[in-house]
Amino acid sequence: MTISDGDGERRPPYIYSMLAGGLGGTTGDMLMHSLDTVKTRQQGDPHLPPKYTSLGSSYYTIWRQEGIRRGLYGGWLPAMMGSFPGTVLFFGTYEWSKRHMLDYGVQAHLSYLTAGFIGDLAASIVYVPSEVLKTRLQLQGRFNNPYFKSGYNYKGTFDAARTIVRTEGVSELFSGYKATLYRDLPFSALQFMFYEQFQHWAREWKDSRDIGVRLELLTGAAGGGLAGVITCPLDVVKTRLQTQIDPVPVSHKSKDRVKLDSKSIIKESPAKPPNPVSSANAQIRPISTSSPSTSLPRPGAIPLDEDSIFKGLRLIYKTEGIGGWFRGVGPRFVWTSVQSGCMLFLYQTILRQLETWRPVERQDMSH
Repeated sequence: MTISDGDGERRPPYIYSMLAGGLGGTTGDMLMHSLDTVKTRQQGDPHLPPKYTSLGSSYYTIWRQEGIRRGLYGGWLPAMMGSFPGTVLFFGTYEWSKRHMLDYGVQAHLSYLTAGFIGDLAASIVYVPSEVLKTRLQLQGRFNNPYFKSGYNYKGTFDAARTIVRTEGVSELFSGYKATLYRDLPFSALQFMFYEQFQHWAREWKDSRDIGVRLELLTGAAGGGLAGVITCPLDVVKTRLQTQIDPVPVSHKSKDRVKLDSKSIIKESPAKPPNPVSSANAQIRPISTSSPSTSLPRPGAIPLDEDSIFKGLRLIYKTEGIGGWFRGVGPRFVWTSVQSGCMLFLYQTILRQLETWRPVERQDMSH
């Protein structure tokens, strides 16, 4: 069934969409931040054997040893600083692109798909640097963390930014940019195409623009969850590339890899000689900036020697079959559906509230 832009769909001012999207997206990200922290600890743990294993035990260990603010919510400030402007840029670009394509007669599904793609591309300028800061601080925990040696030891967000720029260069803030786009652009495009379609079906079924809280949550969750499942193979490759223990020296790695620079490694006390195995791993193990989605490679999984997403897909299929492409699809579905449901429900709720406070004439909404 084709979505029509003329079935009574409102066109609120761009500023309303941007503000509602920024608030909704940031709230959704903050709600899911602790899960993201646990995922980052699991994927970036340089210790052998790893300290963090199952989701439940990892949550409990971090909470008991480090607390909520500096433990489970470590890195919340760069996450929020990137999330709000990033989602503002996304929704502004998405609405502008969608409306212009629809007005020029582009088929509705293609308009939503393309607008989601363009919106995420615009937002990536903000959210990729914030992801680098966020993941390092999440992995580190508190300053001089006695419970976990991550390889990082920043005093806070701004100290992390200054240290990275001074010791590794500005380009390091955009590490993993290409790999992130390969996963996130298709995800955002599919997420909003599915969401718009599900919203259309729900409004037709209810014969009203007001579809109720349950359907608002369900349409957002279904759009994000379905997109998460479809893009799972891309996320598997990205996670493998950024979390595998790489035998290649750091200096030979591509700039697109998020890496641990030797200048950032915490020096062990002379009285306690460092474990040579874990110390080496700490210097060469990159960190994933992916969402809490795919699990780590199974023991004995073949390493991906190239940084190419498509070569990685072929290699995983050749060695592990279709199942290798969809490792961790369950957790990815849960995370993407919950985050998407919360974000889009809040987006619609805040948008309606803004229109109630500052109503706009219908003729003004068409531009």
